[in-house]
Amino acid sequence: ASSSSPSRIGMSDAAAAAEPEEEKKNFLQKLKNMVPPANERKKLLPLALMFFCILFNYTILRDTKDVLMVTAPKSGAEVIPFIKTYVNLPAAIGFTAIYAKLCDKLEQKNVFYACTIPFLIFFGLFAWAIFPNTSWLHPHAFVDAVAGHLPAGFAAPLSIIRNWSYAVFYVMAEMWGSVVASLLFWGFANEVTTVDEAKKYYPLFGMGANVALIFSGQYVKWVSKMRANLPPGVDPWGMSIKYLMAAVVGCGAIMTGIFSYMQNNVMTDPNCVDQEKRKNKAKKKKVKMGMRDSAKFLMKSPYIRDLATLVISYGMCINIVEVSWKAKLKQAYPDPNAYSAFMGNFSSATGAVTLIMMLLGRTIFEKFGWRTAALVTPTTIGVTGLIFFALTIFSSTFAPVAAALGTSPLMLAVLVGAAQNILSKSSKYSLFDPCKEMAYIPLDQESKTKGKAAVDVIGNPLGKSGGSLIQQVMIFAVGSLAAATPYLAGILGVLIYFWYKAANSLGDQFEEAMEME
Repeated sequence: ASSSSPSRIGMSDAAAAAEPEEEKKNFLQKLKNMVPPANERKKLLPLALMFFCILFNYTILRDTKDVLMVTAPKSGAEVIPFIKTYVNLPAAIGFTAIYAKLCDKLEQKNVFYACTIPFLIFFGLFAWAIFPNTSWLHPHAFVDAVAGHLPAGFAAPLSIIRNWSYAVFYVMAEMWGSVVASLLFWGFANEVTTVDEAKKYYPLFGMGANVALIFSGQYVKWVSKMRANLPPGVDPWGMSIKYLMAAVVGCGAIMTGIFSYMQNNVMTDPNCVDQEKRKNKAKKKKVKMGMRDSAKFLMKSPYIRDLATLVISYGMCINIVEVSWKAKLKQAYPDPNAYSAFMGNFSSATGAVTLIMMLLGRTIFEKFGWRTAALVTPTTIGVTGLIFFALTIFSSTFAPVAAALGTSPLMLAVLVGAAQNILSKSSKYSLFDPCKEMAYIPLDQESKTKGKAAVDVIGNPLGKSGGSLIQQVMIFAVGSLAAATPYLAGILGVLIYFWYKAANSLGDQFEEAMEME
């Protein structure tokens, strides 16, 4: 018996040695499967780079517009709701009308140039021509004279007129997000990718968004540091604006370059884009529609209507919870430094959770499909939002719970609100956006361009200003934000219900459209 044992041991050793070999092969195979094939790489890498450039710009513009408007002479944060409702919304509606005209007159690729290049020209002009001359461009004396005859409540709208070039910058910066990022970039991405590729890669584009945030944040920091070493007599803020806008124009130029490369090399490559489908979609086009007809066409299409409901509900729900949370946050951290330290940690947490959600997002799409992915965002916002409102309304009831956790009901509400915000933002980037973009892919050209313009360019600001309006009305009716909380919780519930209905009905239509493809 003893003589046979070594050979048996030898055999089990060999088997054991073969196992890691097998595992190694499987692991390498898995890695290989994760790397997209050449024809997909040819599309994805330029698209990812374009997205990076667009979001790098968006982050810089978003930070700059707030600083400009809030710190402008005789202005402040109270100006922002006025700009959002009375300047941004009309501008968005106007743009949508122009865009519909451009889509009728020009080829799709020229529409892209016609919409992006004016932005870049404006941002360049702003830094080198407008900002250095604001002292005589802004009608301060005239507005002061008018302000003398008007009640104090008019201060905010007047400061928009007083600092008109900053207000224009503010609107252009906001529009960069809705027009270039949402409408033009995703519209182009939807033309190039198939639904299967979109399921795999759209959640990953969001990662690019996070990387762009980090880079542009660092660039802004670098520019701020450089301001410290300027010689006397140089306007430091004017200098920063030049550096920031130079980066925006540079990145914009790279983006247009990549776009034109893709038009010439990717769109014409049969391995990358199905040429038959492209021809058929191009043939179907060119039904000329005026603004009213376009609006009617969109209202008639239940598909676009549901998509719009998704976008508007998201904007309103976020707005309703966020404002109440920020009020609580101010109570908990009255000192600005402590407040900004908390916000810093909050931003880092959002980034980290979003990256985890992106990786989860791919799995959710593959395992459970479009409908489940689309329902994750309203579920998270609904559940966490209602818990937050419950903590706010019944704070005395939750006092023993908070005490058991070693904190106060106020702090508990702040933390739940923060979790609410982080989860809803990360589920937006990882699931909501990819779902919304995928839904456009099976549509015909007309619905794709005009439907997308209406949903993205008007839907976004409409959701935000809709949420603000509900709050303005509530505060006006019951006297304060705190007193309005129970009503806001009720409104949130109603919005989530409609959101659910729209997502479910869109799920059915999307699956039908996919079977038709």
